[in-house]
Amino acid sequence: MRFDGKVALITAAASGIGRATAGIIGAEGGTVVLVDTAADRLERAAAEIKLSGAKAHGQCADALDPKQVGRVVEETVGDFGRIDILVNAVGGSTIIDRPAATVDELTLDDWQRLIAFNLEGTFLF
Repeated sequence: MRFDGKVALITAAASGIGRATAGIIGAEGGTVVLVDTAADRLERAAAEIKLSGAKAHGQCADALDPKQVGRVVEETVGDFGRIDILVNAVGGSTIIDRPAATVDELTLDDWQRLIAFNLEGTFLF
């Protein structure tokens, strides 16, 4: 139970690496606050983690929106007193039309969207 009593805030937690990490931390005693933009998948992920006996709470928010990030952080600290662990799992290339494009095939707009998607959420949280 290496996460016993710890509060973990996890972005992109409705699927993929974020979801898997939330499951592990929850199973090992941590309270997980799952953050994602997909409300339906977020609810399912939190419910599945709770079914395993873990403490899980969903927060629907966009990690690229400073106001939403601020709200999530404030509410998490207000509800649990602190954040011990932050997992920034937002990222990838699915934000552009051709996620498998090589760098030389990207437009400047694609490049800027990728940089924002992969770095801004991490910075904001």
